Amino acid sequence: MTTLPTTTTTAPESRDRDRAFRWMRLLLWLAIAFTVIFSLLPVIWQVLTSIKTNAAITQTPVVYLPRLDQLTLTHYVDLFRLNQFHIYMFNSALVAVISTLLCLALGSPAAYALARLRIPGEQAILAVVLIVTLFPYILLFLGLLEVVRAFGLANNYLALIIPYTAINLPLTILVMRSFFQQLPKDLEDSARVDGYNTLQMLGRIVLPMTLPALVTTGILAFIFAWNEYLFALTFMTREEMKTIPVAAAQLGGTTLFEVPYGPLAAATVVGTLPLVLLVLFFQRRIVQGLTSGSVKG
Repeated sequence: MTTLPTTTTTAPESRDRDRAFRWMRLLLWLAIAFTVIFSLLPVIWQVLTSIKTNAAITQTPVVYLPRLDQLTLTHYVDLFRLNQFHIYMFNSALVAVISTLLCLALGSPAAYALARLRIPGEQAILAVVLIVTLFPYILLFLGLLEVVRAFGLANNYLALIIPYTAINLPLTILVMRSFFQQLPKDLEDSARVDGYNTLQMLGRIVLPMTLPALVTTGILAFIFAWNEYLFALTFMTREEMKTIPVAAAQLGGTTLFEVPYGPLAAATVVGTLPLVLLVLFFQRRIVQGLTSGSVKG
């Protein structure tokens, strides 16, 4: 009896594939490590600069890893003791929190209406919202300046809260509308059978299911309001009304012949830390909000 030859993979070919696979994994991990290090190096450099002494900051050659005798917390202490940075943090937090809550409170019902109701001219409304979202807000500066002067809102929190809410509202509507469209209508029909009106259904059933979207959209609005500079610089001229970006920028002009690198780095770290903690705290909700609806089945 004769047997037919069978085609088998030789050992050298298998070893070559395994070697190529290992090289691809190695290159992938190297690319990930390079991306992480490249992204974190500026942050690490700012943190190190904020805790180095002035002599170590200006020393030549550059001190990349300071010794223990070159470390200090003086920049942070002076930031809160001499510059009253806690007042600027309160101003930024107040404006950012109120404008974010207003965006969610106004944008969620509007998004639900656009997603569920048959409104005449719905496509035109969505087109206008999209255009406003893409419109560079810096072009609104002169018009807003005249409005602030006309209504006497200078050095008033409303001078920042109202523009921040108006700027972030179109994005909130677009994002929340897409999430509302993904929810099954059967849940709303069941709620109406149980006697819920529209507001009760929206507050007790629909919004809790879109919590990841609310968190993601709210964080985007909060970050914009926290970091905005031009409006805060122009509309707030009193020292006790300034926000963190304005206060941090003015640290560089406190001296004529010396740049305060240490206080500037400390102000940058203090101003960024709340955003980092906020994102880390809501990390799971953000991931759910970004991936929701990406896979259907």
